Amino acid sequence: MKQRTFLTTLALFLFFFNLGIFIVSVAMFKDTLNRGEERSLSQHYFIASALIKDMQAVEGRGGDIDGSLNALLQPYGYLSGDNDAGLAFYKNNQMVFSGKSNAVIQSNFIEPPDNGSRLATIRKVDEKTYIIVSGKLPAPYNSYTLVYLYDTTEAVNSWSRLKNILFFAGFVLSVLFAFGLLFVLNRIFDPLKQISRTSKDIANGAYDTRLPVSGNDELTEMSKSFNHMAEEIQRQMTELKNAADKKQQFVDNFAHELRTPLTAIYGYAEYMQKAVLSEDDRLSALNYIMAESRRLQTVAFQLLEMANLQNNRINLEELKVSSLFETVHQTLNSKLVEKDILIEFSSEIETISGDFCLMESMLINLIDNAIKACDKGGHIYVRAYKDAESKSICVQDDGKGMSPEVLALITEPFYREEKSRNRKDGGAGLGLALCKQIATSHDGELSFSSCPNEGTTAKITFTT
Repeated sequence: MKQRTFLTTLALFLFFFNLGIFIVSVAMFKDTLNRGEERSLSQHYFIASALIKDMQAVEGRGGDIDGSLNALLQPYGYLSGDNDAGLAFYKNNQMVFSGKSNAVIQSNFIEPPDNGSRLATIRKVDEKTYIIVSGKLPAPYNSYTLVYLYDTTEAVNSWSRLKNILFFAGFVLSVLFAFGLLFVLNRIFDPLKQISRTSKDIANGAYDTRLPVSGNDELTEMSKSFNHMAEEIQRQMTELKNAADKKQQFVDNFAHELRTPLTAIYGYAEYMQKAVLSEDDRLSALNYIMAESRRLQTVAFQLLEMANLQNNRINLEELKVSSLFETVHQTLNSKLVEKDILIEFSSEIETISGDFCLMESMLINLIDNAIKACDKGGHIYVRAYKDAESKSICVQDDGKGMSPEVLALITEPFYREEKSRNRKDGGAGLGLALCKQIATSHDGELSFSSCPNEGTTAKITFTT
């Protein structure tokens, strides 16, 4: 593109610049000839006027004009001494007097019109340029023709030299302009080259590459826009990589969750097939197979529910918070009694928008996790209230709490704290991931705050 711009601009400059020189040269040439022609006409008129007066004086004395022609024309012979001018006199197209350049005048003589008009012609003879003015004298002397010749070669040569100087100067200026244009285009296109190199670097994976920003012009604005685009690309690529890593982690965790119960089911089934068992051993093996099957069924149902929440829009309706809390309390009452945990419900709002079953499932998951975190005789506090312009539900316990590292990962699918992967509390690590998806589908946000040995607080904030 730079080469095309350079050649096009240079061609246009050379065309118009040389066209301008040509026009100026033609105008100067015409002016040179016009000034020479005006001088010749003026000299012809002066000589003709003076000659007529002399001829009239001769007639007034009763003399013969034809016999006195040499004497009359002799005073004007000084023109013959001028290297640039010459004079000739004709009677009935026959030359009767000549100063110099007889051959030039005779070979280029053109008879002027009879109406008294003068005829000026430009002729080039032997590398010289002449202006020849011829005109008949007025009646009664119209049989006489006066011819004036002016050599304008020097003026034409001066014009030619000046024209050559102009074109040479134009050539020098064109060369300087070409180098200047190339320098300017290099300065202009250098940022574009840098953008091209940076684009290739980004395309090759160097997403942190940026353009330098300096100045306050259009190129600076373009650099800023390009850097903003590069930042967005880097951000999106980071998000895609994180999403890909999460998907891979999900697949790895999912495979791990499936392997353990499937191995157990296959092992007990093979044991029942090949070994001779008592009724108690057979029932024990069947119970274990059913327990692991229920675990797989729970995982499948939770994954299906998460997929449905991601792909479908739920129907929201006004729910009574007191009814929701009562249903959740009844569902978890046996676990609360078993661990001797005190739970308190309080509500500062009457209703909340949502799906009753999903809201119930989310609160049961959150409170169930709080029960698992609490020691015997623990305390759980569930509160619904209005926080600024939003409605919130908070589940707070005084259990073992979590470190910041664990807190950042608890909503990831299949994540469980490493020391609790013995499944003594059950679950596949999908409960909090499902809670987060339920909150998102209700245009809400699920957040956690916790400290080790100081308990955990789960808060759902609804924006609608």
